[in-house]
Amino acid sequence: MSLTSIAQIVGGRLADVLDPEAQVTEPAIFDSREAVPGGLFLALQGQHTDGHAFAEAAINKGAAVALTTRPVGVPAIVVDDVLTAAGLLSRHLLHGPLNRAKVVALTGSAGKTSTKDLTAQVLPGHVVATPESFNNEIGLPITVTMADAGTDYLVLEMGARHIGDIRDLTRIAPPDISVITNVGTAHVGEFGGRENIALAKGEIVEALHRGGLAVLNADDDFVRVMDQRTSARVVTYGLSEQATVRAVNVTVDAHGHASYTLTLPEGSAPVHLKFLGDVQVPNSLAAAAVAREAGLGADEIAARLSDALPRSRWRMETHLRADGVTIVNDAYNANPHSMRHALNALASMTGGTDQRSFAVLGRMNELGDDARAAHVELGRYAAGLDLDQIILVGGDEAGWMQDGVRSVGGKAVHLPDQETALELLHKVLGRGDVVLVKASRGVELQQLAEKLLQPTPGTAAG
Repeated sequence: MSLTSIAQIVGGRLADVLDPEAQVTEPAIFDSREAVPGGLFLALQGQHTDGHAFAEAAINKGAAVALTTRPVGVPAIVVDDVLTAAGLLSRHLLHGPLNRAKVVALTGSAGKTSTKDLTAQVLPGHVVATPESFNNEIGLPITVTMADAGTDYLVLEMGARHIGDIRDLTRIAPPDISVITNVGTAHVGEFGGRENIALAKGEIVEALHRGGLAVLNADDDFVRVMDQRTSARVVTYGLSEQATVRAVNVTVDAHGHASYTLTLPEGSAPVHLKFLGDVQVPNSLAAAAVAREAGLGADEIAARLSDALPRSRWRMETHLRADGVTIVNDAYNANPHSMRHALNALASMTGGTDQRSFAVLGRMNELGDDARAAHVELGRYAAGLDLDQIILVGGDEAGWMQDGVRSVGGKAVHLPDQETALELLHKVLGRGDVVLVKASRGVELQQLAEKLLQPTPGTAAG
């Protein structure tokens, strides 16, 4: 698309442009270090940095133009607001050059990234999906520009911190299929209760056109009733006998991988997931429901689900050290729902074996007035799983979890920081042990998990 065309679409003006017909041929980016020839650089204003200062660097690396709010001395399209302009461009692309692509929009309090990864691998044809967690007003337009005229499906993860956020995202990328995984307690402090979270998540089905499809979790009371918020067709998934897409005979092996029989109205087939934890069963069923809408049968869906691999970092990311210790890095984010499922996966990996289980946990953010009670309750839950050691890292929240562990007669170690936790783990870990590391993103506990993968001081690298 030419610079002139883009400027017309976003209501901008060209500045310092020598060739108005120069073409943008690559996706948008906001990090100048990722600029490539033909790309579009978004000069975003952040809390600590101003993207306008890096526009020249992006152009020097070959970017065709920068989207800016002021002239910057290099080819630019000047607009009132960069994010608004990026959204306008994305919406134009979806109604024009990308109009053959079906938009699959996913949201939920937990599991949406894994569901996105599964869905992207199960769907047929050319699929473009949200990278990492590009699920907001910045990441969504960037993802849309990654598609081309040959894209069959755009699988877009949509996150929210406030009521109205998802509605805004669906205006940029109107969905053909909307998926809701669950309504939990993630960001409950921001929303003020699960009812408000449900209001926000349900915006994704309200955005469907009459010929669209809502894919709803039949096992979640808040999600199941969202069929009343859309005029589109509805398909449900889950363990419930009333679900359209079901899993029966669910088992979890010693490595924490779930197997089940996928049951559709048209037939059934066995599924053996490579994703870790029984929480992946409903996530995979949501993906199966989308694939069924794409025309795939039970056998092909089951085969594709069984071949699918985790694609997103720090989400039950599992590594085996040379000395036989398994590290499960699930430190991307945490809430009471995802914490329980991660702990269940750890227990299933070591239950009935001589392997030892270590849960290294940090605080869960954005729980508002429920924070103390939620951390205490999680401690109680962890204590009931017969884990070999519970290590709690950080300040007050870790102490609250320890209170919960002790309230039911369990034992836990409360350590002030990652360094002391690393020292302890280096001393006690042995061959066959399994370590789960999990906390909210702001805790940055993934650093501990990554240090655990490095050779233990005093030993040779394997």
